[in-house]
Amino acid sequence: MNDQTRMRKSERLPAAIALALLTATLGLSTSIVTGAKADAPASPAVRSPRPKANADKADVDAIKVQIAKYLRSVDDADTNLAAEVWATSPDVSFIHPRGHERGWEQVKKNFYEKTMAGPLSERKLRIAGDVSVHVYGDAAWAEFYWDFAAKFKEGGKPLNTKGRETQIFHKEAGGWRLVHVHYSGMPVGGKRSGF
Repeated sequence: MNDQTRMRKSERLPAAIALALLTATLGLSTSIVTGAKADAPASPAVRSPRPKANADKADVDAIKVQIAKYLRSVDDADTNLAAEVWATSPDVSFIHPRGHERGWEQVKKNFYEKTMAGPLSERKLRIAGDVSVHVYGDAAWAEFYWDFAAKFKEGGKPLNTKGRETQIFHKEAGGWRLVHVHYSGMPVGGKRSGF
């Protein structure tokens, strides 16, 4: 496979994942979502067997192992460990309160090195409650709430935050890899809040 073919394949990955999740979640056929005739062959970008909604326990367990590695990679600001969790391609993304990273190099530099390792001397990211994992063929997502405790290098001031996170995984030859993270703060309540 040459570089150009590899790049085209990686550019299709997010659309293929989104399509698989959409069709499986809504219980639609790929032809309904794409507008193709039911008997027409699927385009190369969406050709896949109908995703199964019931995940194998092995897939769920493998994703939970990756999430545990992800937590350790944040705790240690360890980009080598993070590279075992993330797909290290230009099409991954990470939306967090301090930025929106596109591609592994930005995730590595701006999240791990600048946001986690740069200002913080200590980090502890812990899951609060259960992790919910949904597997649909070669695509999956996980959702959970988290607690983050850290200490700033300058002055030693503590930082404590809570939030919720969604992670999207893709099954590749080497196993499940993280391709997208979106996290945000806790839900807000009260009249006229949260808009």
